[in-house]
Amino acid sequence: MRCLILLAAALVLHAQEQPYDLLVLNGRIVDGTGNSWFYGDLAIRADRIARITPAGALAEAPARDRLDARGLIVAPGFIDIQGASQMPFLAGDGRVVSHVAQGITTEIMGEGWTAAPTNEKTLASQESLGRAGAPPRFEGPHGFDAWLRAMEAHGASINFGSFLGAATVRQYVMGMRQGEATAGELEQMQTLVRNAMIDGAFGIGSALIYPPGNYAGTHELAGIAKAMAPFGGIYITHMRSEADHLIESIREAIAIGREAGVPVEIYHLKAAGKRNWAKMTEAIALIDETRRGGQDVGADMYPYTAGATGLTACFPPWTAADGKLFDNLADPAVRAKIRTEMAEPFTEWENMGQLAGPENILIVALNKPENQAFAGRRLSEIARAQNKDWRDAAMDLVLTEHRRVETIYFLMNEDNLALQLKQPWIKIGTDSVGVNPENARELAHPRSYGTFPRVLGEFVREKHVMPLEEAVRKMTSATARRLSIPDRGILQAGMFADVAVFDAATIADRSTYEQPHQLPSGIRYVIVNGTVVMKDGVHTGAKPGRALRGAGFRPAP
Repeated sequence: MRCLILLAAALVLHAQEQPYDLLVLNGRIVDGTGNSWFYGDLAIRADRIARITPAGALAEAPARDRLDARGLIVAPGFIDIQGASQMPFLAGDGRVVSHVAQGITTEIMGEGWTAAPTNEKTLASQESLGRAGAPPRFEGPHGFDAWLRAMEAHGASINFGSFLGAATVRQYVMGMRQGEATAGELEQMQTLVRNAMIDGAFGIGSALIYPPGNYAGTHELAGIAKAMAPFGGIYITHMRSEADHLIESIREAIAIGREAGVPVEIYHLKAAGKRNWAKMTEAIALIDETRRGGQDVGADMYPYTAGATGLTACFPPWTAADGKLFDNLADPAVRAKIRTEMAEPFTEWENMGQLAGPENILIVALNKPENQAFAGRRLSEIARAQNKDWRDAAMDLVLTEHRRVETIYFLMNEDNLALQLKQPWIKIGTDSVGVNPENARELAHPRSYGTFPRVLGEFVREKHVMPLEEAVRKMTSATARRLSIPDRGILQAGMFADVAVFDAATIADRSTYEQPHQLPSGIRYVIVNGTVVMKDGVHTGAKPGRALRGAGFRPAP
């Protein structure tokens, strides 16, 4: 026994004598738990945090590289609970510079749609909506796993994972058909869900303002969510309404979670449209009441008063049924019906055109030469320039572009942003695609560049909405725990070395709606799995990101 003790001690001593790969010295460590900061040194060996000590304790330790964090905050890398970089991870260069520059080290995708699993119906559905499916195809019972592996093999600068898109599940079985799923179709959907959970999905992500997601009823959504319950899945949702029917939609999400026996997470909580701003206090009270009753409900958000989606969100959902979006827009009789419904001030569907008004609708990007002059302009301006009603201008843009046309909608107010950020169950997500500014040719929502720095600069430093430690918790461990990611989100020995180092005095978003492609200030270093991917504010080109998987993951034999 004495020999074993001596051997163990010798091994520990040998490990301590081995040089560290990287030391981050003399920083103010905010560990992600919400606890108060402290001055400390952090040692990394390979892809893990090897040691955290009081500042100065590792000053003489042997190391291959050192970063001086004096005067800087050392925090866990930020976890984006609502990213959308499926294409950069699969077909781009994987660097997602605008996300790395924010301090993001992990991105979770899957709002409504995912690139897997695929079949003829999913590919045709995406084409009919003006968004082609991502090659290669990920078919078979474990297409979701194949998709994650393909992205990892392609190379990414940050870690990534995904929910399973609820619309993808429906498309796989029903295409773009409206109507309730039959018992047999629901059973097929449940099989897809179970397979994706085994493949590592974090749960199901729905987007209920977009076709065909909004063709699914409460019973269908609860039915597919029930299939993931044994695997620890979460139902995360862009609700059926964030505006006129906000409270009813929260109640629906709660009902789905209760019936399925799964936790509920609400994507980008907001009260959209001036007439609905006052509903945020009621929404928060409803979530708090539900939590007091023992049901697990939370939410996330981005810190901007504008959202972004397709211009097609101005059209009634039936417009895209059966894959006939563009046919309907070209048919004068059908178009007249669409035009009439677009003008209705109150609708059962989320009428983004009426909620924002054409003067608050900014067209982000247009491809066709005849439309180029209208990129970056408000829909009201475009309609005046074309001498058209704004509804006709919107339909013509989508029809001529033959895609949904990316659009920014100004809908929310600053007071609600601050109120939401104070809630303990809030987390942070960008709801954006990672962009490389050097080759960006079209506008983007500023959240692609500035979500996390904006929280830390404006709402922590300037407005004192919450302490720094609480903000970091909401960006890191709160999301890691929500998704049952056991070894990230906290700075602690043994955890993966995902680290963001920033200057609390200067961190800020610099991206604007007019000039979005500007990196934030204040982020000094970003480390992913022990590898520096941003140094002195410059991307290193490294791609150490890995696929992360949910609690139900079962490795293939």
